[in-house]
Amino acid sequence: MNTRSLTWLAWALWTITLGLMALSVLLVVLNLGYPDTYLPNWWLGNTLVVIDATVGALVASRRPENPVGWLLSLWSVAVSASTFTALYAVYALLALDGTLPAGEASAWITAWILPIVIGLQVSYLLLFPTGRLPGRRWRWLAWLTGVFVVVGVLTSAFSTDAYLGALGPIRNPLGIEGFTEVWKVVLLVMAPLLFGATALSVLVRLRRAVGIERQQLKWFAYAVAIYAAATALNVATLGDGPRWFELTGAAIFAAAGTLITVSIGIAILRHRLYDIDRIINRTLVYGALTVALTLLYFGVVTATQAVFQGFTGEEALPQRAVVGSTLAIAALFNPLRRRIREFIDRRFFRRKYDAAKTLEAFSAKLRNETNLDSLSDELVGVVRETVQPEHASLWLRRPGGSP
Repeated sequence: MNTRSLTWLAWALWTITLGLMALSVLLVVLNLGYPDTYLPNWWLGNTLVVIDATVGALVASRRPENPVGWLLSLWSVAVSASTFTALYAVYALLALDGTLPAGEASAWITAWILPIVIGLQVSYLLLFPTGRLPGRRWRWLAWLTGVFVVVGVLTSAFSTDAYLGALGPIRNPLGIEGFTEVWKVVLLVMAPLLFGATALSVLVRLRRAVGIERQQLKWFAYAVAIYAAATALNVATLGDGPRWFELTGAAIFAAAGTLITVSIGIAILRHRLYDIDRIINRTLVYGALTVALTLLYFGVVTATQAVFQGFTGEEALPQRAVVGSTLAIAALFNPLRRRIREFIDRRFFRRKYDAAKTLEAFSAKLRNETNLDSLSDELVGVVRETVQPEHASLWLRRPGGSP
């Protein structure tokens, strides 16, 4: 296929995903008209697959030789198809009590589409970012993914409870007794194994990668770290706290999930690829600064309240004390930021730290040195030490016009 046909195909898959998700949202609205009807709560997170589809279409159309973009596009289609068939089954079988056609057919399709979704996701993560396996030794994981998809489709297609409660009272219309237990074993044993092995393959790539590939994997690793932090925040917000607090944690968790796909797109398309070092540096600096200032603020407020209560016997802290603590923390912002940034640069970005110190020393010498030959040698040495080129030389034009 020529480039134009591949581009058309990539955006056709995007259009299919967008259309299925639009129909899914319409079905949600229709189902809400029947308050007593069971409605799965995972549909909202699945609507974000439009972002994944967009990234997949961009990568597939601009880098058609890389299968990651095509796998990501197919994964988006599979997720949107699963969402649509599930919500249509709920509307046809529960809301309208089976009066619409193809309700059981939609329920059956929903039953066996999950293994395909998992297999496609494992595949594009395994091939990221080069479009090839990390090495010949990882072929077993590709074969195991294929086996999981085939066995998962067969067992879930004939499992009585292939949804494992995700569709409420709906059961697989073609379910056979005994297949549910087999499907549970396949899903709960093989799926974690596949994702764990895929994570290990990414770590192996990162350890061996150099140059552009290392920068690509840095983007992915950064997104995964943000996603892990968002997952912890989402778990921490669950419980008896305010509803808005729980919703905020869930929203951050959903947004962080799309960040992984966006990082894949940035890495493969190489858009601002080398900005990741600056982003990681700023995240570490301001993340550590936020934690330090928060702990310091609450520590000062708690200590002040204890001292005030000891002297006056009152539990309420005066407004002046709170304002004073806030002003003290604000005054510490810049000094603490400089110290944290210097520590992080020295500990995690040593080459950048050493280069900055070398340039600082050269700038100081430049103000006092008047010998041009000495400065020329010093300048070439600084360039070699900081930029580390294969060759460095300095050409100066003499006052008479000759070099």
